[in-house]
Amino acid sequence: MKNEIRCAVLTDVGGRDHNEDCADALQDDHSALLVLADGLGGHGKGEVASALAVETVKECWKKDPDSDIRTWFERSQEKVLQEQKAQNAESQMKTTLTCALIRDGEIVRGHIGDSRAYIFRNCRYESRTLDHSVPQSLVNAGMIRESEIRHHEDRNRVLRVVGSPWKEGTRYCDVETRQTDGAFYAVLLCSDGWWELIDEKEMSSCLKKADSPEQWLALMREIIRRNGSEGMDNYTAAAAWIGKKKKSFLF
Repeated sequence: MKNEIRCAVLTDVGGRDHNEDCADALQDDHSALLVLADGLGGHGKGEVASALAVETVKECWKKDPDSDIRTWFERSQEKVLQEQKAQNAESQMKTTLTCALIRDGEIVRGHIGDSRAYIFRNCRYESRTLDHSVPQSLVNAGMIRESEIRHHEDRNRVLRVVGSPWKEGTRYCDVETRQTDGAFYAVLLCSDGWWELIDEKEMSSCLKKADSPEQWLALMREIIRRNGSEGMDNYTAAAAWIGKKKKSFLF
């Protein structure tokens, strides 16, 4: 018997005057797709880039949900570069891009930039994608602790995004597959405006309390609002629950 999949999306402008984040969740009889992008560049161009990247991934999934998701990133890059030229906005129209493809027996995550994809198993934090950012590189090199990323002075310096030139033969997006079993899994995609203001323990605690993906996002949002400031960034998340959440996971 296939596990039930339930999805939800939440986005908020935060303390900004417009929202450059974009996210969506789609399902069919065989799989589900979560996709999220955080636009960069200002002047409304980041908003265009993030929306275009999300729509492109959705189109690719609808056309062939079993295709290699690396091609979805390639197509998104092509679309954004084309729009850059059309609007003469090469330096202003860029975006992160993160997606999760959920199908029978596996979760496939792909990302470029610092928007994250988390996996929780039986309500316990298991793993996340590694940011393409300066602080993450310092963590990888053993120069700072992971806990320092959220408050590092260079936390907004992203090293790889959709809309910047990709050198031929260079790895641009990271893709990883997590085989699943009969356990309960929760997948969370979120922009940096989300994960900078809530840690993994708090995410897990909210997950244990929630009765639905929508409520999980709402509970996390309360923490983000408490921790945020007047000019806080846009914050966005997309979530999927796979299987049945049991009361025993609460203890």
